[in-house]
Amino acid sequence: MGKMMLKSFPEDMSALTVDPCDLGRTLIDGCYKQTVEVQGRSREFFTYIPEGTESCRPCLVVAPPSGEDGLEYMERSGLKAFADEKKMFLFLMIPEDGGWDLSGADADFMNAVYVEAQARDYYVTMQDNFYACGIGDGADVAQQAACRMSSEWSGLMTMGDLKTDLGEITLNKEAAGMGANGELQIAAERAQLPVWMVVSRWEGASVSAASYWRANNHSGEEVFSTKDADYVWFPVLLRQNLEMDEEMIAQVRVTVGDTECSLSRLEQMWSYIGLARRHRGQERKNLRYFKDPVLCGAERKTMELDGLTREWYEYVPECCTPDKTWPVVVVMHGRGGTAETFFDISNMYQVANRRKFIVACPQAGVYQQKKGGLRNVASWSGTLNGKPIDDIGFIRAMLENMESRLPVDKGRIYACGQSSGGMMADTLCEFSGELFAATVSWSGLYTPARSTVRGERSHDAPPSAMIFGEKDRLTAGSAQIPGVPFTISETFKDMIEEKFRRYGLDKSAVQIWKDDPITWYSYPNSQGVPMFTVGIVDKMVHANYPEESWISYDQFFCNFMRDEDGTVCYRGKRVQKTE
Repeated sequence: MGKMMLKSFPEDMSALTVDPCDLGRTLIDGCYKQTVEVQGRSREFFTYIPEGTESCRPCLVVAPPSGEDGLEYMERSGLKAFADEKKMFLFLMIPEDGGWDLSGADADFMNAVYVEAQARDYYVTMQDNFYACGIGDGADVAQQAACRMSSEWSGLMTMGDLKTDLGEITLNKEAAGMGANGELQIAAERAQLPVWMVVSRWEGASVSAASYWRANNHSGEEVFSTKDADYVWFPVLLRQNLEMDEEMIAQVRVTVGDTECSLSRLEQMWSYIGLARRHRGQERKNLRYFKDPVLCGAERKTMELDGLTREWYEYVPECCTPDKTWPVVVVMHGRGGTAETFFDISNMYQVANRRKFIVACPQAGVYQQKKGGLRNVASWSGTLNGKPIDDIGFIRAMLENMESRLPVDKGRIYACGQSSGGMMADTLCEFSGELFAATVSWSGLYTPARSTVRGERSHDAPPSAMIFGEKDRLTAGSAQIPGVPFTISETFKDMIEEKFRRYGLDKSAVQIWKDDPITWYSYPNSQGVPMFTVGIVDKMVHANYPEESWISYDQFFCNFMRDEDGTVCYRGKRVQKTE
C-alpha cells in the first residue's frame, strides 16, 4: 500500500471547469493540507476529497493517534477507503510533536477545523452533517471537542481508552470562533448527541464519559446490547420539544474490544452515527434522523436545458390519487445547499402527506461566490462561463414536465424557499407571477443587486409573504421604511416599498398580531385580501425551521388559488387586480 501524494490547492479556483452534466460535483479531489488559526497559532490538517464527491456530503473530522504519519495512517487505518466508499469529506488533524494536548487546547483545534471546513474556498460543505472521530489518544480530543460543542456536531465516534474526565471540561464559548456565515454560536446548555465509544477496558474515564453522555442525552437507566455494542442506552421516550424540530435519537453505545481503527469498524459505527443530522431550529440546532428523499418515496428527475443537466426531487404522496388534480409546492434550497438536503431540512414532504399536495425540490444553478473562488457554489439566478443561468426557465420547464405526467392542479401552484431560495421564490412572484397562486420567501426577497434577472415584471403578481428571524444576518436590520412598524436590512428596503406599490397597499391598514414565536404584519388590499405579509421570528438566525413549512401552507398557500380564467381567488372570492 503506497503513501498518498499530497496535492496543492489551485491558486485560482475560478480557472477550473465546471461539468455542465454534474454542476454539484467538487472541482478538486485527492489530499491537501490546510491551516487554521487556533488561539493565535497556526495549526495544520489534511483534507481528503474522494473522486466524484458531490457538494454537501457528510464530513468526518478525525483526531488520529499521536506519532502516526498522517498520510500513511489514512491509508492503513481504512479511513481513506471509508471516505471513498461513502463519498464523504475527510479531515485529519495533525498533532504537534509532543502529541495531543489533553488539557483542552486540541479540542479547540478540532472545533476550529469544523469551522474552517465550511469556508467554501475549495469545496462546499454544510454544517448539518459534521461528525467528530478520535482514535487512540485522539479519542480524548474528540470527546472534549464534542463536549464543548455538542450543539454543533451531528455525532461522535471514538476508538481508544479515555484518560480525561469529561465532567471537568468546561464550555469555552471562544474556542471555535465564527463559522463561514458569521453565525456560529456555541450553546451553553447541553445538546443531545449520538455517541459510540470503543474501549479495550470498561473502567475509569471511559465509564465516566459514558455517564456524561447518558445524562447529556436524557438516557434511561436500562441498558441493552447488540451484536456490535456491549452497552446501549436509549433516550427516554419523552418529547420535550416539537417532534417536527427535534427527535430524541441520541443513543450512547459502548463496545469493549479491539480499539484499532479499520474499515469494518468504521462501517459498523457509521451505521448508527451517520443517521443523524443537526438542523437549525428557532433558537438552536436540532437533531433529527436524515430523511433521504428516495427512501421517503421521492423520485430524482433530470432534464437537459440550455446545455446543463438540471435536477429536482419530486414527491407525490399516496393520498394524491390520479383521479383528481392536486396542488404543487415548489421548495427551493439556499445558497450552497442541495435539493437532497433541503428535502430533509424543510420537511415539506410531511406537510404534503397531511395536506395532500405534490412537492418539487429543484436544484439551483451555480455562481462564483468569491473572487478567484470556485464557480459552482449552488445558488439561484447565478452565472456560468460569464452567462446568466435561466433558473426561471428551469422552473417553468420543470412544472411543464410535471404537468405532462402528474395530476397537477394548475390553479394551485405555490413557491417557497430559504435564503437564495427565498429570493428565487420572490423572483418567480415578480417575473413569472401568472404561474403561481401565492409565494412565501424565507429570509430573502428579490433584489436586482443580488440577481441576474432583469426585464419586464409580471402584470399579475400573486400574493406574497416573507418570514425571517429577528437575528437574521441577511434580512433583519435597522433600515426604517416610512410608515412601516418593523425594520429590515437595507438590502430589501426598496423591494418592500415596491411590494406596496405593486399591490396598491395602504401602509396604515396594517394588521399586527403575535403568534409565538412570530410577530405578523399583514397588509390587505381594499377587499381585505392579505396581499403582502411579513412574519418576524423571535431569536431566529438566518435559517428556516420545519414549522415554517406548515405555517406557509396552512396560513397562506391554502387560502389562494387561480380560477379557470387565471384570476387569483382568496378563500373562493376573486381578487380585484390593481390598476
